[in-house]
Amino acid sequence: MADTCTVSRYLLRRLEEVGIGHLFGVPGDYVLDFLDEVLASPIRWIGTCNELNAGYAADGYARMAGAGAAVVTYGVGGLSILNAVAGAYAERVPLIIISGAPPSRHRDAGSMVHHLISDYYLQLEIFKKLTVDAAILTSPETAPAEIDRVIQNGIAKKLPVYLELPADLARAPCSPPAPTAEPARPRTDAMVLKDCVEETAELINRSSSPVVLAGVELLRFSLGSAVLQLVERVELPFATTVSSKSVLPELHPQFIGLYQGAWSRDTVRRQVESADCLLSLGVWRTDLDTGLFSFKIDPRRTIAATENQVCIRNHYYHGVRLDDFVRELTSAVRPRSYLASHPAAADHARRPFEPDGSRALTAPRLYDALDSFLDDQMVLLAEPGDAFCAAPEFHIEEAQNFIVQAYYCSIGFCTPAALGVSLARPGKRPVVLTGDGAFQMTAQEVSTMIRQRCPAIVLLLNNDGYLIERVLHEDGAYNDVQMWNYSGLPAVFGGSETAIGIRVTTEGELAHALATAAKERDKLVFIDLYLANRDCSRGLARLGQAFRQAQRKR
Repeated sequence: MADTCTVSRYLLRRLEEVGIGHLFGVPGDYVLDFLDEVLASPIRWIGTCNELNAGYAADGYARMAGAGAAVVTYGVGGLSILNAVAGAYAERVPLIIISGAPPSRHRDAGSMVHHLISDYYLQLEIFKKLTVDAAILTSPETAPAEIDRVIQNGIAKKLPVYLELPADLARAPCSPPAPTAEPARPRTDAMVLKDCVEETAELINRSSSPVVLAGVELLRFSLGSAVLQLVERVELPFATTVSSKSVLPELHPQFIGLYQGAWSRDTVRRQVESADCLLSLGVWRTDLDTGLFSFKIDPRRTIAATENQVCIRNHYYHGVRLDDFVRELTSAVRPRSYLASHPAAADHARRPFEPDGSRALTAPRLYDALDSFLDDQMVLLAEPGDAFCAAPEFHIEEAQNFIVQAYYCSIGFCTPAALGVSLARPGKRPVVLTGDGAFQMTAQEVSTMIRQRCPAIVLLLNNDGYLIERVLHEDGAYNDVQMWNYSGLPAVFGGSETAIGIRVTTEGELAHALATAAKERDKLVFIDLYLANRDCSRGLARLGQAFRQAQRKR
């Protein structure tokens, strides 16, 4: 960059400093001057097919790199990305949204310019509802401090933020970036922390069958390794939830399995629910993580620690940070092994898939094959629907090798998110497990993956419509979608030489397709998996039964 600093260059420097090497988005006249500066910077511009997909791609990127960013123009672009921002807010993903805006003189005059809805502050007010911090950059004198505050808040709190950049400020000179001081970290009161840890350690030390339940906040705040030290020091059995799957190694001898209330395997459910001391760390009790609220955990035997508080039985320690709690507890609890009398109940065996060549493909057999196919160099993105109902049974060892929106559940998320994953982790290969209905919402981004040479594997569950809705409720025409020639899409999107499309109807064809995907590591491989209309995983069948029973109780 040139020596003269502008607001755009300042912002780009701060993005680099938080680990952002790619910007996703769609151009528009209010943001073009900023994009010129992007092209002159070390940050790569990744143009997407629409703004919503840019947000999903930046979300996937953030889950791998620690933060992601997307750029849109005003009004039509800003409001198009909102659903992705909402998902990032719900799921605690640090997403930085940069929106171009009309020049300040038009805002000051109240001019009726294109892309304006009603007033010049409406878009800011909307984004304030879905972000932890938001600002319009109103002058080059104040812009640096506002940029620093907004970005630091997003990174520290693991939530989306919003910066609005009027077109006439993009090239405005401003003060250069100063070295950034480490933001002041909120501290846990030492006496409160001491009392909380002592009470917790005493309960664990007195227990005979304790269990750790590891939740999604351990992923969001990068606490998996710290909790692993705790469970290994004391040899505590541990379980995870759907949204925190693989936050701790699943081949570990202390791993029990996935706990989803009544949807859990019986051995897992019994061991978690009978624990005389359950240490719940960063767990969100969402409907899908709890098996439609079928958790049967006695609060009198539970220690529940979340981001900023710990609840022990019926009283709270407020302001206790989860990382401080885990660190101090690891030192305070007495080392001993609980595995001799209460061994972990998980079945860790990964069974090889033996295809029956001419046998018609079924969902359970497909998922058996995928479990055998996935390896540590792949990141599985499981779309809401049958995909994430089947994925809990897959053997996945590394925390960042599994991505699911188990709380916000926005279908269509995974295809563009895979673009972000591929660019953030070029050494990993994204594997998208998606349904045909979800795929049709964001299918265009396969073209961007081809353009960017992202060697994703897209596994399309082609069951002719919205399968999860058919299973949850009596079927209707609203669940139908147009049948596409899915395996022909790579060629349509210009990938004749860099992408492969394969249609699969039998187990033999599936084995061949997976072997092709493994061999063609530098190409995008799109596999159209033809399944019967109602064929689904055991997990989705269980969800459908539980959902219908809950509906009858209304």
